Amino acid sequence: MRSIINELWHGNICPQTDSCNNSPEMKELMEYMARHHDDLLKTMTDKQKEIFEKFDDCWSEYASYAEEAIFSYAFKLGIQIAIETLSE
Repeated sequence: MRSIINELWHGNICPQTDSCNNSPEMKELMEYMARHHDDLLKTMTDKQKEIFEKFDDCWSEYASYAEEAIFSYAFKLGIQIAIETLSE
């Protein structure tokens, strides 16, 4: 029997990427975003590209923090559900 905790520790389970790979809707949305990103860059001046790159970096960092917070919340919620289920 495999241990989920050990699998997480060894990097065999990656919630950030594993959850995204299972959704066709998310893949399609990512393709749209990439296409619009490229189209937008084609119309920008160098100064606008620099500003947009800074915005993009900030957005990526924000999304990373948000994903971490959601993961933490969902994990704690799952534990609370398990405790409640086992205590009944």
